Amino acid sequence: MNWESARAVVEKVNTHDNVTIVCATKTVPSEIMNDIYNQLGLGIVGENRVQELLSKYDDANLCKSWHFIGQLQTNKVKYIIDKVDLIQSVDRLNLAVEIDKQAKKISKTQDILVEVNMADEVTKGGATPEEVFAFINEIEKLDNIRVKGLMSVLPNLEDKVLLGKYYKKLFNLYDEIKRAKTGIEYLSAGMSGDWEMAVDNGANMIRLGSILFGKRVY
Repeated sequence: MNWESARAVVEKVNTHDNVTIVCATKTVPSEIMNDIYNQLGLGIVGENRVQELLSKYDDANLCKSWHFIGQLQTNKVKYIIDKVDLIQSVDRLNLAVEIDKQAKKISKTQDILVEVNMADEVTKGGATPEEVFAFINEIEKLDNIRVKGLMSVLPNLEDKVLLGKYYKKLFNLYDEIKRAKTGIEYLSAGMSGDWEMAVDNGANMIRLGSILFGKRVY
């Protein structure tokens, strides 16, 4: 873990107003998750896998807020519903229904982000931009789930002009939804390789992994 490099990244992010860093902690051990809070004050962590979240939850006790940022199976919702503050990757109605069901059991209103598949990539989940409003309208019928914004994983493109167009389209969609719906706060987009473009195009939540922790060791 290169703390000097990670600190430089955080300082650069902090030159932008109101941008929340979610530490993408896949494969990162719990002791490093605690250290990044002690060293850099970063207390929001995002996990991609249910089993890994559960295995680290008690030991990474300095983490202030847990997000789930990976693809979530409906049969795994019950294991994390009492542990996460935000589920960022709600990409289909049956998942939203299951989150609502499990949240109701513990008298919780679960905050979520709706995942948007901006480029209609078959390898990624998420509603298409054209489907998002109808999807949110269906979620709003559920009592124990609350939409707080949008999340997207943009295509990995060398063509930065085209990538920028996707980001602008994503922000315009977010802005339209924010004006139409109450309680919309977050546009979660941008990772280690493209966070600056994401922020320049209106993202106020970014998910940083390798740029903070170094190359992952699987």
